Amino acid sequence: MDAQLNEEQRRLQQSARDFLTRECPMSSVRLQMEDTRGFSDGFWQQLAELGWTGIALPEAHGGAGLGAVELAVVLEEMGAALAPAPFFSSVVLGASVIARAGTREQQGRWLPELASGKRRATLATQEPGGSAIGPVRLIAREEAGGLRISGAKAFVPDGHTAHDLVVAVRRGSASGPLALAVVPAEVRGVSARPVDYTDATRKVAEVTFDDVAVPGDAILGGGEDASAALEATLDFARVGLCAEMAGIGQRVLDLSVAFAKTREQFGKPIGSFQAIQHKCADMLLRVENMRSAAWYSAWALDEGAPDAHAAACMAQAYASEACAHVAGEGIQIHGGLGYTWEQDLHLYYKRAKANEVALGDASQHRELVAGLMLGGA
Repeated sequence: MDAQLNEEQRRLQQSARDFLTRECPMSSVRLQMEDTRGFSDGFWQQLAELGWTGIALPEAHGGAGLGAVELAVVLEEMGAALAPAPFFSSVVLGASVIARAGTREQQGRWLPELASGKRRATLATQEPGGSAIGPVRLIAREEAGGLRISGAKAFVPDGHTAHDLVVAVRRGSASGPLALAVVPAEVRGVSARPVDYTDATRKVAEVTFDDVAVPGDAILGGGEDASAALEATLDFARVGLCAEMAGIGQRVLDLSVAFAKTREQFGKPIGSFQAIQHKCADMLLRVENMRSAAWYSAWALDEGAPDAHAAACMAQAYASEACAHVAGEGIQIHGGLGYTWEQDLHLYYKRAKANEVALGDASQHRELVAGLMLGGA
């Protein structure tokens, strides 16, 4: 692979950075934290006008037709800005799984409005008490022409503001095949409740389904087992989250280095002390490793490389711990100031801790990598 971004990707990176610096100051992030929706319609419309809401969707359905590398470039900048928008839930999860699992007719039905930003979707996989990559246990009853769902999903990203919910269920029984059902949020029997979360800059909800009927044409893939499409979507999300965490780590490092140059103790900048220097050097190493893992795994997905799944899992395993470590070191460098509400650092720390388990924790991803390496051994 080429370890450098090409000219078009560098332009995308710079334009994303410039846009977010101009339109997404931390004052805006803090304002949306206090809003249960977590974003403004105006900012979402700006993302749509930039083409970001359809960045990785096919051109045939109104998307930009770009790949995981371009998505990673944008998400790194969004992570650095803590951009308050349902981008990860709708673009990386909801629209992505429809593009991968849906029939041609289903793609034509949902993707154009998702690409344009007129509608938003999210993916509901996590069971109450489980994890985002844990086993799917919610059973959908078979009925003539479709399914009927009763139960709940937990920690659904932006589940209370999405127009459509892609719900992972088991057909008929606990051992039944996996199905992905597109459920409009406004249908009778669907109820979404925002829940308090570690990271107030990214909203999640508990969604309950009370005898919700799903017609056959809303079951993605015509009822075929959807496991491969779901796993491919999760790999795409792992890469995106790793890129976001690289952006978070870079911003924490930048804030910490700037602070170390100006904060004085014993008449000297604390950046002159070896202990602080070593912390900053270690943070830089971890940030660069996160970025490298994100870019390589994104390239592997785009190229269909044999190790693409393993690369995505390894990237998530490393970045989820590295980002939390970098954010924690940033707090340590800032001392007591790092914990104060007026400083932005705690917001990055909370996002890092939330991302640590957002798609399953590091130990779960190490188990996935071990399984790929050892097989049935």
